[in-house]
Amino acid sequence: MTPVIPSNIIHPAGESSFSASGPAPGTGPWPIDTPGGRYFAEWDPDSPVTVHGQLAFFAQFLQAGQRWDDFMSDCPLHYAGNRGSGARNVFGTAALSVLCGHWRYLHMNAIRGDTVNAGLLGIGKIVSDDVVRHALNHIIDEQAALDWLAKHQRLGLESMLTLPWILDIDSTVKPLYGKQQGAEIGYNPHKPGRPSHVYHSYFVANLRLCLGVEVLPGKQHAAGHAQPGLWRTLQALPRTCWPAFVRADCGYGQEALMNECEAEGVPFLFKLRFTKNVKSLVTRMMYGGGQWQADGHGWEVIESTLKLEGWSRERRVIIVREGSARAPVNENPAHQARPGKRRGKDRGLLPEASGPAWKSAAPWSGKIAVLVTSLEATAYPATTIAQQYRDRGDMENNYDELKNQWGWNGYTTKKLA
Repeated sequence: MTPVIPSNIIHPAGESSFSASGPAPGTGPWPIDTPGGRYFAEWDPDSPVTVHGQLAFFAQFLQAGQRWDDFMSDCPLHYAGNRGSGARNVFGTAALSVLCGHWRYLHMNAIRGDTVNAGLLGIGKIVSDDVVRHALNHIIDEQAALDWLAKHQRLGLESMLTLPWILDIDSTVKPLYGKQQGAEIGYNPHKPGRPSHVYHSYFVANLRLCLGVEVLPGKQHAAGHAQPGLWRTLQALPRTCWPAFVRADCGYGQEALMNECEAEGVPFLFKLRFTKNVKSLVTRMMYGGGQWQADGHGWEVIESTLKLEGWSRERRVIIVREGSARAPVNENPAHQARPGKRRGKDRGLLPEASGPAWKSAAPWSGKIAVLVTSLEATAYPATTIAQQYRDRGDMENNYDELKNQWGWNGYTTKKLA
C-alpha cells in the first residue's frame, strides 16, 4: 500500500533529539575529543550565544580527521633552543585569531587571556602579535611554506573533487596604505591612484572553497599573470580531481589561456569583450542569422562560431540577449538603440547594446553578452550555457565575505611573502 503523506506538511520533521551527537539540551554534558584532549560540552539555554562558543566543535572536527596534528607535523617554522615560542603556539594563535573574526595582527592581543580555546588546540599559550609577525619573517624558504599550505589545503579537498565541479577564476584589488612590498599603482576602480595588491584566486564554484590565491603587485592585474598559479594549482591535483570546466569573465577570454586549456584538455567558458569583430557577429545574428531559442530564464540564445584576429582557430560562441521583442530588421540599426538605465546588479554581466559604441552594431535595446566555450554541444546545448555563466556571479559573494568578514582587506605586512 502506498503511504499517504498529508499535503499540509511542507517540510518533514527533523531529528527529535540530539542522541546522535550527545544528550538533549539541558540533560548534561557530553564528551568532545579535541587536539588538546577531551572536553565536555553542555547546553545552557539561559546564556547568550558568543562567536567563541562554536570553537569546541571545530576543534572536534580537526581532531576527528587528524587535521591539526598533520598540519603541524611538517611545519617549516623551527625554533632552536628552549626559549622559543614554538611553532604550535604561533600558528595556533593565528588560527584562533582568524576564527574569532580578527582582521589585523594587533587584534590577536584580544585573545591573550583565553585559556579555554587555547587548550582546544593543545597549545601552551597565546603569543603576541609581534611574535607571530616575527615568526612568519623567520620562515627562510618561502616556497617551502607555500607548498606546505597548499599540500594541506589539497588534503582537505581532494575527496570532494572526485565529483564533477566547476573552477571559477577571478581577481580582486586590495588597496594598500603605508609602505608594503609590492604596492604599485595599477587598476584600482574603488580607490583610483592608490597602490594596491591584486589577488588572483581559484574557487570551487558555489561551495565557497578556495583552491589557491596568488598575491601579486598592483600592476599585475591582467589575466596572463594568473595563468602560472592556475596550472600550478591544477597540476598538483590528480587528473581525476580536475574540474569539468573553467569559468571566468571577459578579462580571461584571451587566446593564450584558451590555447593552454585546449592543450591540457580542460574545457572553458569565458566571456568575450565587445571588440569590432564581435560586434560584427552580433549584427549578423540580429539580422536573421539564425533561430533564437529561449533558455527558460528570460533570455534568448543563438549559437555560432567565431575566429578573431590573433586566434589560432575558430571557436564555439553563444550570443545571449535579453528576452524581449526584437526590433524590425528593415530599419537602420542606428535608430533602434534606446537609452536605458542599467541596474547595478546587472552591471558588467550583460551590457546594454545602446549608446554611441553600438550605433552601427546591433538593433537591440536590451542586454547582450557573447560567450566563448569549448564545451561540447551534446552535453552543454546553447540553452544551458547562459545560465552556467550567470551562476558565476556567486564569485562576488566570495570576495565580499573574504574581504569584509574574513580580513583580506585588513592583514598587512611589509613583506609580500
